[in-house]
Amino acid sequence: MPTKTDVLEQIEAKGVDFLRLQFIDILGTVKNVSVPAHQAEKAFEEGIYFDGSSIEGFVRIQESDMRLDPDPDTFAVLPWRSQRGDDTVSARLICNIIDTSTGEPFVGDPRYVLQRAIDRAADMGFELNAGPEPEFFVFEKDENGRATTETHDAGGYFDLAPKDLAQEIRAEVIYTLEAMGFEVEASHHEVAQGQHEIDFKYDDALTTADNIATFRSVVRAIAELHDVHATFMPKPIAGINGSGMHTHLSLFEDGENVFHDGDDEFSLSDTAYDFLGGILEHAPALTAICNPTVNSYKRLVPGYEAPIYVAWSDVNRSALVRKPAARVPAASRIELRSPDPSSNPYLALATMLHAGLDGIEKGRSAPDPVRENIYEFTEADREARGIETLPSTLGQAVTALQGDDVVLDALGPHVSEKFTQAKTQEYTEFLASVSQWELDRYLETF
Repeated sequence: MPTKTDVLEQIEAKGVDFLRLQFIDILGTVKNVSVPAHQAEKAFEEGIYFDGSSIEGFVRIQESDMRLDPDPDTFAVLPWRSQRGDDTVSARLICNIIDTSTGEPFVGDPRYVLQRAIDRAADMGFELNAGPEPEFFVFEKDENGRATTETHDAGGYFDLAPKDLAQEIRAEVIYTLEAMGFEVEASHHEVAQGQHEIDFKYDDALTTADNIATFRSVVRAIAELHDVHATFMPKPIAGINGSGMHTHLSLFEDGENVFHDGDDEFSLSDTAYDFLGGILEHAPALTAICNPTVNSYKRLVPGYEAPIYVAWSDVNRSALVRKPAARVPAASRIELRSPDPSSNPYLALATMLHAGLDGIEKGRSAPDPVRENIYEFTEADREARGIETLPSTLGQAVTALQGDDVVLDALGPHVSEKFTQAKTQEYTEFLASVSQWELDRYLETF
């Protein structure tokens, strides 16, 4: 792992002018403070202080002083800065947040929440590997430079140019990610017009969460260079597929994948079944974290390949969890299909991990798989099979979260309180708003 000295040497060698010290708030918004590169050593030795009371969900005004401690393992030069025609070179460091009153990690730092989950897994002898599949839309801008919902192209699933007009954009994103140390595995045009997916290799949980946050920033930056707008909003257009972030999960112990059992029909071990059982048990509460916006629930509806039924399968995509085929034992994993890319990646992975570990600790072996298309089941069919449905609104999801001690404990008292407050307020504001649909339907009718 790189050290402070290694980073300082790279800053000098690559002619870095500015450092972006990056962190993420509770709601998943990436924040940063920029400092001249000559302040790098000071940032490592003393940290960079900031006003935590101005960040969503952090602290009160009377306890506002917080400190950013850069993680040297996250250093990366930002390639797109040099593509703007100037000579400025910027680099990124992801930071941990320190509570200056105690000198300890700040309990409201989402990165720390994930680290606690990782530590719990380590105490049980496990390490979580995760591989995300984030989707996004590319839209045109209007004459004022504001985003529209006019798709950048009319392509569909796996289409090529000229239908797919974003090949160049995706290629530039990939080149940028690879320059920043990503191992990109694949990219393609998704099902909906203007929708895309870029997959990068799985990694340990903390690195994966860092990578998701970086990925979103890179995609937006490259889109801006092409004078279009990229969005990770889950359902920007009604009537077509929304954007998900299917997440592949596996546990390793001493370098071996403990989810694999070659003698099992589905090549899953007892540990894997228990982990899966924990995910299914806590799925309603996980939904509040993995689908954290009002708009998220416009995606989680029948008919658009969205997983809304709490079940698992190896052969169909109507279930919440899928067991993908694995070419080698190390690739044996489960795929949670509900998360969307608006989620805070640190909180999402932390709660998934805690839910799965709870399943292992309590022996919550998963039920039998559902191999039929659940979308074709009647309500009576689902009831007979014991198949529940995910919350259909953000309000229902928050209620489920408030009733799940395992997921609340995963977040910790500070984050769980601030998160539920923010999301309750968001849902309340949504209920009080008047939509264009309502105006179109009722304004001239009554």
